[in-house]
Amino acid sequence: MAGLVTSTRQQSPSNGNQISSSSRSLGGENDDTNCSAKLLDLEALNCPICCVPLTSNIFQCDNGHIACPTCCNKLRNKCPSCALPIGLIRCRAMERVIKAVIVPCPNSMSGCIKKFSYGNELTHEKECSFSRCYCPARNCNYTGSYKDLYSHFKTHNSERGYSYKFLFGEFAEVYFVLTEYTSVVMRENEAGLLFVVQCFSEPYGVYVTVSCIAPSADEIGEFSCFISTTAVNYSIPHNIMTFKSPKVMKIRKLSSETPEKDFFLVPSFFFPGRQALKLRICISKLEQE
Repeated sequence: MAGLVTSTRQQSPSNGNQISSSSRSLGGENDDTNCSAKLLDLEALNCPICCVPLTSNIFQCDNGHIACPTCCNKLRNKCPSCALPIGLIRCRAMERVIKAVIVPCPNSMSGCIKKFSYGNELTHEKECSFSRCYCPARNCNYTGSYKDLYSHFKTHNSERGYSYKFLFGEFAEVYFVLTEYTSVVMRENEAGLLFVVQCFSEPYGVYVTVSCIAPSADEIGEFSCFISTTAVNYSIPHNIMTFKSPKVMKIRKLSSETPEKDFFLVPSFFFPGRQALKLRICISKLEQE
């Protein structure tokens, strides 16, 4: 750990790589003087094998090489540096260092004031209301907090596919021309939340997903979704298909990858020879527990 931190007996403002912690006297009691330390090598706090930030339960071999629990399991408890057993002895000193290193939320520049032990800020970032979201409009590179994004998105209201409005608990009709675009955006009238309906065309049908453009913050709430569509060929028995998603996913950026779960598959025979798809969608707000 030599060269990891430098300490001074003074209080300095925290920024970037600044760490604030309380020092201890020789008797083990908390000293009244705060200790300010500047981190010189942030990567030293990551697992040297997988490069993921270290948290609790750090292990070492007899030669002092360290690894996270995941890597110990993958390596079958064999140190990659010296081949000695690893995964049985905890590196308590490094665990104390990690616990003592306090870092700000990655969104601190956007307004978040929360701080965490090193590594835990990444978990918080997914739920932070200041996390940056990407505009779902085509060819738009805007990013910002979800509230700023919603204000920005009003500039796209006149563009095709971005003018759908709805109310929670009520059905809205969405019309896709699959040769022109693969996503439309629905804006809730009262709360202003943005939901994206995406269609992914495959040889055997179209995958349909509904997502909310927002971080996983509690203040946004949770939602369910009901989708139905009617076959173009009315000779098909039971020509109405329905799908219910008990929980709408929150995403910060659209993906172009065909989904592997939480999708509504509309088979090709429902609209033979057509490149258009009409959906009836009802998004409801779930009650908070």
